[in-house]
Amino acid sequence: MTKSGAKTATRTKPKSGTKTATKPAARGGAKSAAKGALKVTNYTTGLRWLYSHVDYERVRVVPYTSRAFGLDRMRKLLRTLDNPHEQLKCVQVAGTKGKGSTCAMLSSMLQACGYTVGLYSSPHLVDLRERITIDGQMISHADAAEAFARIAAQEKVFASHPLSFYEIMTAAALHYFAEQAVDIVVLETGLGGRLDATTVVKPLVCGITQISLDHMNVLGNNLPAIAKEKAGIFKNGVSAISVRQEADVVETLKAHAGEVSAPLEFTGESINFSYRFEANRELGPHTRVCITTENSRWEHLPVPLRGEHQAHNCGLALSMLDKLKEHGFEIGDEQVVSGLAATRLAGRMEQVWNEPRVLIDGAHNAASLHALIRSLGAHIPYDSLVLIFGCAQDKDIPGMLKQVSLGADKVIFTRAKANPRAAEPPDLLSAFAEVSGKMAQSADNLEEALRLAVRAVSREDLIVVTGSFYLAGEAKKYFTDRAAKNAG
Repeated sequence: MTKSGAKTATRTKPKSGTKTATKPAARGGAKSAAKGALKVTNYTTGLRWLYSHVDYERVRVVPYTSRAFGLDRMRKLLRTLDNPHEQLKCVQVAGTKGKGSTCAMLSSMLQACGYTVGLYSSPHLVDLRERITIDGQMISHADAAEAFARIAAQEKVFASHPLSFYEIMTAAALHYFAEQAVDIVVLETGLGGRLDATTVVKPLVCGITQISLDHMNVLGNNLPAIAKEKAGIFKNGVSAISVRQEADVVETLKAHAGEVSAPLEFTGESINFSYRFEANRELGPHTRVCITTENSRWEHLPVPLRGEHQAHNCGLALSMLDKLKEHGFEIGDEQVVSGLAATRLAGRMEQVWNEPRVLIDGAHNAASLHALIRSLGAHIPYDSLVLIFGCAQDKDIPGMLKQVSLGADKVIFTRAKANPRAAEPPDLLSAFAEVSGKMAQSADNLEEALRLAVRAVSREDLIVVTGSFYLAGEAKKYFTDRAAKNAG
């Protein structure tokens, strides 16, 4: 049954697709002539074509300009696809950390309320198709190939100003969601907000998660500058909601909201929000939240994801859900509770191996590392913590290493193979020695780092792989492959 506020168009369920073994071509920066020579006939050739385009997630120097990231090219691309974004009802989430968690909880609750939900997120951990899902199911190989082929057929229009990897992925997602006639789309912004490709949409409501220092060489070297970029998603008349922020961030967000006439609220202010940490036999250590608005009253809902910081993300997701009631969406309290409980999110305090215990987490800045280490202490008993750590060169490395020093008993520095922006392990080790006297080593790659870690831990110890989604994804694939090999 189609809910009030949802599309009435008949929706074809996503095709299952046949899994195809693929090995992506080298990422980024191929010549235009090479792109033109690539013909998209299936998912394998589609990936080769996609990866022939510049991927700003992986380049060392990001030219953050309107030419590289401007929305005009994205709007032009969408016009060649018959403007799929204009056929969709969307919500958009920006911020430094917590975007993926907020989107996952919001999507799960909407799905439990009976809506067909498209989710566009980034980055992926193992499979590119993780970025485009409907009701938790990845886009099929066949549908992804069809979307890539449709875009590739229009590429000659952009010969003088080539498309980027992220623009193609965003357009493919919007095209797919429109083709499948989903009821609502949850969009996670990629970099910043003002120039992000997802900002071409006019959402029903937008959310801003916690803002902290990250991508400083691109977005700015202070919180107000970064906040201004994130606030670029605000639009005239579109409700915006944020979590508790630093005072100068609040001032920046309010100023920009006023400039574009976007109604802005904060959880804990005009939206009554509270949370508490507790433990019981059924759920173990966990956090509960309460949200009260004019239209909703949700009390003591268990947050499905670990960590105190997830309470704020949960409050934001619930507040955005509440705003959708004003757009005709039917939101049942029982469905909200069940949908929230059903939330699953890979790469956030995810245990990928049991003996020894190995967790992965995509914490990629100082604030998220601080939250991770606090969450480990609150939720998981252990004797000694061994961190396998690797991050990108353009991060706040001193700030991240300070958090590592405060939380870890031993550190092994390494790098993700697939990230050309990764900091070199010896450089991290040297920088760490300047701020900490704790035990530390470096390893050329993740497998070597894991071997060192396994030799250093006992049964009650914990290994955590963190510092970037690239490293977390590599670890997830390593242990998934290992489990499959053992099972075979």
